[in-house]
Amino acid sequence: MNYESWIIVVLLLVLWALTCYFMRRYYREKMKRVNKRAQKSEQLKSVFIDNVSRFLRLPLNAILGYSNMIYEQERASKTPSQQIVEMATNINENSRKLLDFTGKLLELTKFEGITPSFTFIEVNLTELFASYRREALNLVRPDINVRVTTDLSPHCKGWLDTNFMHQLMLHILTNAAHNISSGDILIRYGRERHGIKVSVTYTGIGQSQLVSGDIYSLLQQEDALTHINETSALGLSICKAIVDVLEGEFYMDAECDKKTVATFWLPCHMRDMKKDF
Repeated sequence: MNYESWIIVVLLLVLWALTCYFMRRYYREKMKRVNKRAQKSEQLKSVFIDNVSRFLRLPLNAILGYSNMIYEQERASKTPSQQIVEMATNINENSRKLLDFTGKLLELTKFEGITPSFTFIEVNLTELFASYRREALNLVRPDINVRVTTDLSPHCKGWLDTNFMHQLMLHILTNAAHNISSGDILIRYGRERHGIKVSVTYTGIGQSQLVSGDIYSLLQQEDALTHINETSALGLSICKAIVDVLEGEFYMDAECDKKTVATFWLPCHMRDMKKDF
């Protein structure tokens, strides 16, 4: 290869290197602008959701308060009007359903497309699940008991985001309390694959199809509000969203005898797991 050919090769290599450099710089700057717009859009979305939540909850709570006043005044009256009592009861019941629907829908929306901020703290798992049991007892009928079982030590501690964990457990236990037909609700937790595995077992309708279904297609149906109030579609969708955010797994199994098991696994660092500790 002669001298001119070497010059051409070197010039081509320099041109290729400069092209790669400027292209990399161009796309890096473009990515920064896209990320800034995404962050700004997410901030605007959060502000919008918070405002919508506040503007919807205030009038709904006012409606609940006034309907309760009307109901109590009529009941205390010497000549109560049955029609007014029934109307106040219907207003109160439907307002509660709408308030619950709105709260869950806004909660689900907050998990879509966000970069979550975690706050992991070390907690005693025995005490944590005992608190979930107490909350569940307030949700179920008097004839239903809630039991907690584990093969871990009562001194076992785990690193968890307790806010996310509380949301997750509350929705699962509310679903169980709503659908249980008989027997007890059994909460079981243990160690699996460098994480914590939790299952909630009860006898009743499973609705496992709601976990894998498209909640947004359901919301577009004309009877969406009625259907969602009669099922746990939004609550289960929130559970799936929370577990996805925490990079875990969530699934439900409904057997032929109507026994349902809701299970989730989350990565979790634990210590003092053995019972002979």
